[in-house]
Amino acid sequence: MIQFDADYQLLADMYEDEYFPDFLVDKVKALLQDVIAILETGEKDLEKIQGIFDEMTLAINDLQGEFEDNDSEIETGARESIAETVAYILHWFDIDIDVEDAIGERDW
Repeated sequence: MIQFDADYQLLADMYEDEYFPDFLVDKVKALLQDVIAILETGEKDLEKIQGIFDEMTLAINDLQGEFEDNDSEIETGARESIAETVAYILHWFDIDIDVEDAIGERDW
């Protein structure tokens, strides 16, 4: 069982940017942490892992209205921060899925 890098700050760029309300970034972070928790169990089935990332991405899609209600949106900065975090997670767990495929269900 591989533990995720405790020193890595998920979504660091979004937390540093006041444009993104922390409580909404926390919701995205929780979705990422759910994926990490599954990967920490040792799951290696790429189809299952892709399904888990798809669910996470669809849930992030669903948050767009909340971002808009708080004068924010999931735009370039958020997209890059989320993609960077997902890429790090894939690398850490040595998962052979391209980051663009992992978040392929995004509409942001």
